[in-house]
Amino acid sequence: MIDARRTAEEEHKAFMQQALNKALSDNCMPVQTAFCVGCVLVARVPDMEPVVLATGYSRELPGNTHAEANALTKALSLSKPHLAALFPSASPTPSIKDLLRYTDAYATLEPCSIRTSGLPACADVLIKAGIKRCIVGVGEPDDFVKCEGAQKLRDAGIDVVWLSGLEKQCLDAARRGHHTKV
Repeated sequence: MIDARRTAEEEHKAFMQQALNKALSDNCMPVQTAFCVGCVLVARVPDMEPVVLATGYSRELPGNTHAEANALTKALSLSKPHLAALFPSASPTPSIKDLLRYTDAYATLEPCSIRTSGLPACADVLIKAGIKRCIVGVGEPDDFVKCEGAQKLRDAGIDVVWLSGLEKQCLDAARRGHHTKV
């Protein structure tokens, strides 16, 4: 049992590291009014190895977009041939909507519960997509708004896991480019 838990935690950390790499990439440009966040969507279909469906980072797509929404937008645009290539042993090829029921979202920062830009909050986007679980690197600090994303996800029946071990790196990535008082 201990070995299985350790393996699961190591796997969670590896996927979170991928999300962290997205948040730290040169493409994820820091701005004073928003965080740098990374997200990885991982499908965990029973009796299959985990498969990365899509990744995203803050402001990757036009319109002041957030990492989770960007990853979901990319996942929802996967073609049937692409899904067949990702899941070659599945017959018939699963639809993206079916896959999202088995999907974990790895987010370096707690998914937002409110957007000052008027766009849908990331928690709402994840709920609408029907993901199974959200693994969070660190809670969103109250720099801009009071975040209740994790609670919103839980209230919708989505399992929320707070991953230990990368909190400082996730928070440092989120605040990259911010002028903070010491």
